[in-house]
Amino acid sequence: MEFFDIMNKACTNEGLFFDEEKYNKFIKYKDMIKEWNEKINLTAITEDEGIVKKHFIDSIKVFRFSPLKTAKRIIDVGTGAGFPGIPIKIMIPNVEVVLLDSLNKRVNFLNEVIRELELKGITAVHGRAEDYARESRFREKFDIVVSRAVANMAVLSELCIPFVEVNGQFIALKGPAVEEEIKEGSKAITTLGGKLQQIINVEVEGTDLKHNLVVVNKIKETPKIYPRKAGTASKKPIK
Repeated sequence: MEFFDIMNKACTNEGLFFDEEKYNKFIKYKDMIKEWNEKINLTAITEDEGIVKKHFIDSIKVFRFSPLKTAKRIIDVGTGAGFPGIPIKIMIPNVEVVLLDSLNKRVNFLNEVIRELELKGITAVHGRAEDYARESRFREKFDIVVSRAVANMAVLSELCIPFVEVNGQFIALKGPAVEEEIKEGSKAITTLGGKLQQIINVEVEGTDLKHNLVVVNKIKETPKIYPRKAGTASKKPIK
C-alpha cells in the first residue's frame, strides 16, 4: 500500500472515490508496464514512484474537468501505454472507453492489461486516427475525446475533433507552456468545428509538475474533408 495515500489524496482532490480494489488494479497495471517495457518501448519512466505520479496521477487529473465523471463514451487517441484511458476506466467503470493506437505491439499490451484487470466495456483498437475518424461508427460518436499525445494542438485537433459529437468536448492533456501552442492551433480548432472553452491548470500531487487541460467544445460538425490522409496534419497543419 506504498502509494495508496498519495493516490487517494489525488482522487479526493478531484472528487473521486478511491479504494483498495482500485488501488490494486493500478499496482497490477504498474507491474505490467514494467514487465512489458523490457520487451517494447512503452515509457521512459520506469521507477514505481514515477509511474504512479507522472502517469497515473497525471491521468487522474483529467477529472478536474468534472463533466468527464458522467461521460458515456470516451475515446483516447494515441493512447500509448493506456494514458489516460485506462486510469479513467478504473476510476469510472461504467463509462465505455476506446483506446486507439497506431502500434500493434502496444495494442497487444493494452489487451493484456484489459484482460488481467478484468475491465469491461473497454476496447483497444489498432490503427491511425486519420482512418478511424472517417468510419461512421467512430466519427462524431464520442461525447468526450481525450489525448495525451505529444503532437501540438494544430495537429492534435485534426486527429481528435472529428471523433467528438456536436456539444461534446475534446480534452488535451498538456504541459505547462500551452499559450503559444493554442494560439498556433486556434485556426485548426475553429476549422474543425471546435471552440476553445477553457484551460484548466492542474498540479500533480507529490511533484512540482504543473500541467494543463485544454478543453475544446464541439459546436458544429467537422467538414467532411477532415481529417486529411495520414501524415498530412503534421506536414501541413491547418494554420
